[in-house]
Amino acid sequence: DKETTVINISEAIKQKPDIAIFSAGGAISKKFAKDFAEAGTFVIDNSSAWRMHNDIPLVVPEINADIITSETKIIANPNCSTIQMVVAINPLHKKYSIKRLVISTYQSVSGSGIKAVQQLKNERDGDFSEKEYHYEIDMNVIPHGGDFTDDGYTTEEIKLINETHKILSSPEIKITSTVVRVPVTGGHSEAINIEFEKPFELNDIKKIISNSKGITVYDNPSENCYPMPKYAKGKDDVFVGRIRRDMSVDNGINIWVVADNLRKGAATNAVQIAEYLINKKLV
Repeated sequence: DKETTVINISEAIKQKPDIAIFSAGGAISKKFAKDFAEAGTFVIDNSSAWRMHNDIPLVVPEINADIITSETKIIANPNCSTIQMVVAINPLHKKYSIKRLVISTYQSVSGSGIKAVQQLKNERDGDFSEKEYHYEIDMNVIPHGGDFTDDGYTTEEIKLINETHKILSSPEIKITSTVVRVPVTGGHSEAINIEFEKPFELNDIKKIISNSKGITVYDNPSENCYPMPKYAKGKDDVFVGRIRRDMSVDNGINIWVVADNLRKGAATNAVQIAEYLINKKLV
């Protein structure tokens, strides 16, 4: 019930805000983030523009907010799929040391933007005239996220690999990934196979995950209790279930991880970074 005046970027820079949250694509971030930073503003950037720069922190507050200092004026928000995964696996990595990750994602069309959501809705209504994807998404799955690279991986798959290495400060972890787009409007799901360096007890794994910040465990197979995007949508937590030992390797488990990709996968994580800056009196 209030009126808000919208101003242009040049005027915003002159006002020297404490915090600027960018979510307008990489080109805008590259063009204006440094101008805000030079004015003393902390920039929290949702694009991929700064994520892999060595001097810019890539932050998930539950894991590595402590790397933010008064000097790190540009802070990168990770990819949505990366955020929910590292929240789930970081406490296990600290205890058992992850050796290898095999990741398969089942990603909502909302991760591709409003045009993709509209394509799905149109196809449900029998309208196939406009496409954000190369193929129909309704009643289909598309093993394609981002652009293909020369090695056959997609840019979305490479983000999962590179960002996980950076956030966990563990470049030695062997990671492979496959990104799949599914006809869901909100919430990404991931089947994650983890091989540890150290042996574990499954009950200990479940306790560690259950007691970790930002995670809700739904894991009661006898009552068909497991995470689904239908129930994660609109919530800020990361949901974990289907926790079971991988019988094919020593020290391996499988977990199923679901989160709202627009909340914890983007907006919530950015707001949590802003809250950290305020709570630590950096602004």
